[in-house]
Amino acid sequence: MADIWSKSKRSDVMSRIKGTGNKDTELRLIGIFKTHGITGWRRKAPVFGKPDFVFPKLKQAVFVDGCFWHGCPLHATQPKSNTEFWRTKIGRNQTRDRLVTRTLRAQGWRVLRIWEHELAGKNAGRLTGRLRRVGLLPPLAG
Repeated sequence: MADIWSKSKRSDVMSRIKGTGNKDTELRLIGIFKTHGITGWRRKAPVFGKPDFVFPKLKQAVFVDGCFWHGCPLHATQPKSNTEFWRTKIGRNQTRDRLVTRTLRAQGWRVLRIWEHELAGKNAGRLTGRLRRVGLLPPLAG
């Protein structure tokens, strides 16, 4: 199906999508942090790659990757128009993500990348398990 907007209009629409403060991503994770009493995080910290959340004392960087923008293997969709542009754009995002992760790890940071779909309520148990494994939640007693 062809796009209903011209290239310039589509570009304008896509440029208005916010990179931070999205309810499905960063704000949802803040709610999870608060629900579980996870503290010590900062946003907009001057750290390479601009992590969504930084835990300075733990040297832990957390990124919330949108399924579309970062090419989720489970949920990414390919637009039907301008396919080469989108394939290239998402490929560049994935290349940048790998570079950021490698660079931060080389600098002694631990990196956690969370897919947007992992923030859904049905995935809560799996996500809290991951947060526990990286030390953001205490181990389960018993």
